[in-house]
Amino acid sequence: MASEKPDAVVVGSGPNGLAAAITLAREGLSVLVLEGDEQVGGGLRSAELTLPGFIHDICACVYALGVASPFFRSLDLGSHGLSWVRSPAALAHPLDDGSAVLLRQGMEGLKEELGVDGEALGRLMRPILNDRERLMEQLLGPPRIPRHPILLARFGLRAILPAAALARSHLRGRRAQALFAGLAAHSVLPLERPGSAAVGLILGAAALQGGWPLAKGGSQALALALKRCLESLGGEIRTGCWVRSPREIPGAKALLLDLTPRNLAKLGRGLFPTGYVQRLEAHGLGPGAFKMDWALSEPIPWRAKECLQAATVHVGGTLEEIAESERSVWQGKAPQRPFVLLVQPTLFDPGRAPQGMHVAWAYCHVPNGSSQDMAHRIESQIERFAPGFREIILARSVWTPKRLEGHNPNYVGGDFLGGSQDPRRLFLRPLGRWVPYRTPLKGCYICSSSMPPGGGVHGMCGYNAASLALKDLFR
Repeated sequence: MASEKPDAVVVGSGPNGLAAAITLAREGLSVLVLEGDEQVGGGLRSAELTLPGFIHDICACVYALGVASPFFRSLDLGSHGLSWVRSPAALAHPLDDGSAVLLRQGMEGLKEELGVDGEALGRLMRPILNDRERLMEQLLGPPRIPRHPILLARFGLRAILPAAALARSHLRGRRAQALFAGLAAHSVLPLERPGSAAVGLILGAAALQGGWPLAKGGSQALALALKRCLESLGGEIRTGCWVRSPREIPGAKALLLDLTPRNLAKLGRGLFPTGYVQRLEAHGLGPGAFKMDWALSEPIPWRAKECLQAATVHVGGTLEEIAESERSVWQGKAPQRPFVLLVQPTLFDPGRAPQGMHVAWAYCHVPNGSSQDMAHRIESQIERFAPGFREIILARSVWTPKRLEGHNPNYVGGDFLGGSQDPRRLFLRPLGRWVPYRTPLKGCYICSSSMPPGGGVHGMCGYNAASLALKDLFR
């Protein structure tokens, strides 16, 4: 257990808060984590959202970066109860002609699916494929002078480009272009925006090398494994402890806050200088999410049966359609034909539903705080590639941006990534500071996904902030 006055306090038990706490506890420090909800995990939570016995992931579901993260790789989470589940193909992308593009492990599968375009896509991803560990250390680490400048330059020359332009200039066929557009759309940026190609390249390489796994039993299993890891190191977690004032935080040498800037501004009035609070309040928000969960009587009836080989399915058609969907979000309009990111976990993790039944999880991007009901549009997109989908729905759960924020106050306006993921905002002096994790208050650090390297379940924002606190305060 943590001492009465711990060495460090962490506010928030999302993946970054838990990563920060584990990083400090591994150095022998006493650590106390305060979590407002009754369960740990932040975006790593699972629940019966539709019918009894149907387990749905509330936010995060698939962990492409979880297995690539230097922090997660440093932990033996298997000994704390976590098992990864991988589908034969990481991703399926159905098309209107009744076919689908599959992204499997290994370059041979990519060439088999896309021919010369598969070879071209492999060349684009080669810097990651050839030296993933060193590149991920650089990309997911804190902003700093590159340790491997040549390697980073080889990646950056392509990654800095707009995804749509990169796809059109290097890939000849519409199948390959559509596949890359879906990968890049995870950036939640317009595909014409410089830097949007980076996420597509990273996620594509992750699929080729290790797949996109699920946490067996649901995302809560990952949160519980991190919790058990922290407790094995002597850390303490107190749930049901909403922190609304600095006075509610026990004194400690280090304070790490897994809070997005807008929420930190509310907590920090009277604690931080006025100018810093104003920068927190002005921190750019990203688009929101409109999410749905379904209890299903049978597997989704994809026209392209290959889609049943993948846990993740990108539903959106061509590059042009996906680009239009993401562009409209940034123009303040809810897309008519949204790009839908869908996961069908029970094909590979059947314990999440009663025998013979299934669950599905999906969301699309919408303007921040949008009140537009996207349920019909999302289901229509799925029906487009899986006729009869609505007929197998037993129950559905709808999560509007407002409901997502109500569930987790860090998801301001439904923005579950902690702010716009524009590389310029993330890496060029976020919040006007060369070292963004530090706040003006000595010993106080931000460890949320609003800090570099940004959104995604990888724990590196927490690890980076805690590593800096160790350097500043304890060494």
